[in-house]
Amino acid sequence: MGKDYDNCCDMRGMLSFLILFLLSKKPMNGVEIAEDIERRKGTKPSPGTIYPALKGLREMGFVKEKKSGKTVTYSLTSKGKDALRLAKQRFCATFMDVFVNGK
Repeated sequence: MGKDYDNCCDMRGMLSFLILFLLSKKPMNGVEIAEDIERRKGTKPSPGTIYPALKGLREMGFVKEKKSGKTVTYSLTSKGKDALRLAKQRFCATFMDVFVNGK
């Protein structure tokens, strides 16, 4: 694979799912989330991508904020844990065939 394939699987639609997943492992701030995504995907999302997604998840009641000085740490709420469980089920139902049958 090369540069021609870098954008073949744009994950923007998966960002909220990925953030919920990461926060299910441990509370994190926005920089930590972006760095973890970079380790997984190879490119670091910008603050203009991460923070609006976090704001939306907060407004839906899926994440909560804890401020300590200038640092804001995000963690899942019980509603967020339920949303992640449902998202995992839907992801598997939608994409499992891709992995099992390879078609």
